[in-house]
Amino acid sequence: MGPRRMLDRLVDRFETRGVYVPGEDNRTISPLRDFAWLLAGWLLTAAVFVVFFAVAA
Repeated sequence: MGPRRMLDRLVDRFETRGVYVPGEDNRTISPLRDFAWLLAGWLLTAAVFVVFFAVAA
């Protein structure tokens, strides 16, 4: 399983919690719905950072 596939699965997990519907802009901002790619990228970066230092130690 490649990193792109893992990232897609992680984003899909965030997006299932709330789906964007075009034209429905009167709702409050949902971080899981609106920033799924950003959150997934941040989690992936943090994981790589931790693994890098765990291997380096």
